[in-house]
Amino acid sequence: MAGIADFLDSLIGGFDLICYSFAIGSLFWGLFVLRPWLYQDGYPAVLLQKTIALLYKGGFWLAAAQLFKIILKIWLMTAVLERWPFPEFAGTTQFIGGIVRTILAVILAAYCYQYLSKNPYSKQHWITAGIVALPMIISGAWLIHGAGRFENKIILMSLTVIHQVAAAAWIGGVFQLVNLWLLRSSNQIQAELWPLLLKRFTTFGIASVAMILISGLPIAWQYIDTWNGLIGTGYGNLLLVKITLLTIALGFAWLNKNAVLEFRFSGNNHALNNRVPYYIEAETFVLVTLLFTAASLASQPPAIDIPTLTASWQEVLNTFTPQMPITSSPSHTALIAGEAGRVAIVGQVPSLAATEWSNYNHNIAGIFLTVMSFFAMLSYVQKSGFEPFKYWPLGFVLLGIFLFFRSDAETWPLGPIGFWDSTFNNGEVLQHRIATLLVFVLGIMELSARITKNPDSKLPFVFPLLAAFGGLMLLTHSHVGFQPKSAFLIQVGHTTMGIFSLILACGRWLELKLDKPGKDIAGFISVAALFQIGIILMFYREPLY
Repeated sequence: MAGIADFLDSLIGGFDLICYSFAIGSLFWGLFVLRPWLYQDGYPAVLLQKTIALLYKGGFWLAAAQLFKIILKIWLMTAVLERWPFPEFAGTTQFIGGIVRTILAVILAAYCYQYLSKNPYSKQHWITAGIVALPMIISGAWLIHGAGRFENKIILMSLTVIHQVAAAAWIGGVFQLVNLWLLRSSNQIQAELWPLLLKRFTTFGIASVAMILISGLPIAWQYIDTWNGLIGTGYGNLLLVKITLLTIALGFAWLNKNAVLEFRFSGNNHALNNRVPYYIEAETFVLVTLLFTAASLASQPPAIDIPTLTASWQEVLNTFTPQMPITSSPSHTALIAGEAGRVAIVGQVPSLAATEWSNYNHNIAGIFLTVMSFFAMLSYVQKSGFEPFKYWPLGFVLLGIFLFFRSDAETWPLGPIGFWDSTFNNGEVLQHRIATLLVFVLGIMELSARITKNPDSKLPFVFPLLAAFGGLMLLTHSHVGFQPKSAFLIQVGHTTMGIFSLILACGRWLELKLDKPGKDIAGFISVAALFQIGIILMFYREPLY
């Protein structure tokens, strides 16, 4: 069961940040965007009820997530140490800080549920909620990298708290925009509130992003220090992923801002009502992934602490160097023969057979994806409507079958380790199994969606949701048992594919939602991203050390 705990531990951090964004973002949305005490006759009660409900539900879920994180740590330590970790763990900053934050989150949620929800137009109750939230916000300073530093400790803790609050204010505000559009589309609020609150949030969002950058730059400099640390470590790599995701999200925000300006100056609300809501939905995909990436970043050692384990830029570049795919695999017998040395705790010996087996798996998977995405791109540019092109998702089904047998050959059905034993006791194997199932189901669902062509079917939306989850898995994927440098050289490929998986998901989502020509452009970008994933996999090589 330690494998499940390890897998959940890689995901719960992102869920924790989502809940934090719901709570703090909703609070800031009410205080600085809605300001209901000034518009008591302008806001329907349902708008404030939904806003406050997201606030206190976010608070309660944040408390639950924080408590669950502590339980997972206890579970993992018990499995690793083979004994109960108390009383030692009870005296750690992580345990004490986690319990304190859990209690403070419950207090904030309870106040908003008991008082603010019953007095939604009261300025006093909104300000009081902000005061109640302040200790909970500050308590997060003891749960971050800065709390364990010897130099500039207070500054780093303070900057990180500001960084988290600014991110939560922006991302939580985007969540509120989704909620606002749902109310608008169901005619529960006045139509004029949609452009009005979009315009207000644009200014608020710019201020939040500015604060994210102002607080984030000195933190990055303190933890990375060199360009090589940015390029050649897991911490630096995930920071670059965060920057990339932030750039994509800001691209959607720019499109939204242009639509608001177009409506303001010309009165044309077509883009405002027929494109902006779906840009915001795609932006939400990006921001949720960004939060999980930020949680993964928090689990990485800062680059400044591992100068001797940093990869050079030449080694990183070599990871993406084009080379002939490997189309022959070592025997299963050779693979098993080298497993004992490869996984040894002391005197670990890299297994050439295991490396070649993995390279073969990745390269063949890359050939699958490259070929199928090539036909997918042809289906967008081929005006003749050649029928066989629409069956390209069948490649996912075949790939899923291939991965089922090949992804973890030391386990069932090829290896001696049982299916359930390997799945529940190895976090890496569990993630591989989930990814294999994901690929297979994704192919079945998308193939069915493209063949049936039912305009009322929700089946097509399964593909972008699963693709987004797949990208999230790649960005939180961990390879246990590797040395940090070799683990990073594997990670850098996975994180790059994770970004393209997210682009794939956003493109397909917008293809299903937008009108022409945007839908065709988004669809082509989606399968082009899949093509890039295939290229990366075709050239994949694991380090030999």
